[in-house]
Amino acid sequence: MSIKLLTKSTVWDLQENDIFRMLESGYKDVELRDSMRRYVDIVKTAFDMEEVVVDKPEVIKKYQARGFKVSAVKVDESTKKKFAMKKRPILRVTDLTYENIRHISAAKLIEVIDRNFGGGWESLSQSIRDIIESGFDISTTTLPADRLHKKGGLYEKKVADGFEVLEIPKGLWVEAIFAKVKPLIEKPRMKFEEEEELDGEEDDELLDKEDEFDEDEDEDDDFDEDMLTEESYRTTFEENPEDLSLDAAEVADDEEF
Repeated sequence: MSIKLLTKSTVWDLQENDIFRMLESGYKDVELRDSMRRYVDIVKTAFDMEEVVVDKPEVIKKYQARGFKVSAVKVDESTKKKFAMKKRPILRVTDLTYENIRHISAAKLIEVIDRNFGGGWESLSQSIRDIIESGFDISTTTLPADRLHKKGGLYEKKVADGFEVLEIPKGLWVEAIFAKVKPLIEKPRMKFEEEEELDGEEDDELLDKEDEFDEDEDEDDDFDEDMLTEESYRTTFEENPEDLSLDAAEVADDEEF
């Protein structure tokens, strides 16, 4: 795995020796050397990492006694740095994150939950439950102790379906928490990209139509007064001389009356 692909999620798949090799290859890469601080910060989300400033045997032994692995990393042609590193253990529910939840098994999850509380699933904070359910299918049931393991019941079906179970006694009743790793589902990114392209094409078509409309309006607005002639003012109604005579006669009659 290249250090370029290192993320806060993928780093949980690695062990200390993997990190040492990746750091050394990163420092050798001229393009990456200036960005190594960022990658070191990613490593520190999953590993306890310290630079060994005093390189003496007794100091190294103290690190090793604490579970650290110590190794030298070549930074450049003339410089080496020694690092002590230990992967962070996931012991408590507060150690669970969205980045590491998919890097533990259901059995490990049950162990972590069992170690941290005895009040049941609902006693966990909503934020912790959200993290757990992002990586695991979780279901619970509370039944009398003598009915929980009833043949053909929910307990038997869940176990047969691959669920790990944690039983929490509550007097004469027992709460059972069932956990199973959720399958990874790839997001259909290509579909969204195609829709975005289509939307872009439709937008371009609308813009073209708007431009055409604007051009037509511009043509209508181009009004030349010099083109006005007598013909332009000619009325569309022609007067009949006979009608004029008739109107005059009617007016005369009215005056006489």
